[in-house]
Amino acid sequence: MSEEDAVPGDGRDETETERADRKWEDVLQELRVIQTGVQLTAGFLLTLPFQERFEDLTTAQRDLYLGLVVLAAAITALVLAPVAIHRRLSGRHVKPRIVSASHVVLRTVLVLMAVLVTGIVAFIFDVVVGRTSAVVVGGAVALLLVSLLVVLPRALVRPRH
Repeated sequence: MSEEDAVPGDGRDETETERADRKWEDVLQELRVIQTGVQLTAGFLLTLPFQERFEDLTTAQRDLYLGLVVLAAAITALVLAPVAIHRRLSGRHVKPRIVSASHVVLRTVLVLMAVLVTGIVAFIFDVVVGRTSAVVVGGAVALLLVSLLVVLPRALVRPRH
């Protein structure tokens, strides 16, 4: 590897191609973790209509439920997209662009998963306890997710004095 092939600034001695390969492996590992969560969440949602109590849902609860199902399906499609893109473009020497696009997809998935989890919690509390509890607990879950997915990562990259 020549001096000009190394990627500057990150302290690693790797070429652009090696860096893209490493980052792609990171993306795949993140997709594996997210995919499990998406599958479990979607599976939970898909069982609800077959429960006896499903008939008792209000129109608003049914609409929320259907919105959550569509959101889970959209997230599932997004989780599959980076692998499908890689399959389609494999061998075309565009891995850095695939990694970059996958990064955007993964950020979108994380945001949508936070919305989905918040929505599921609010839905369950609405059905079991009532609308006020659903709003309060759903808001608390949303705040927790924003703290963990946005605030904490930003705090970790701030320089310490």
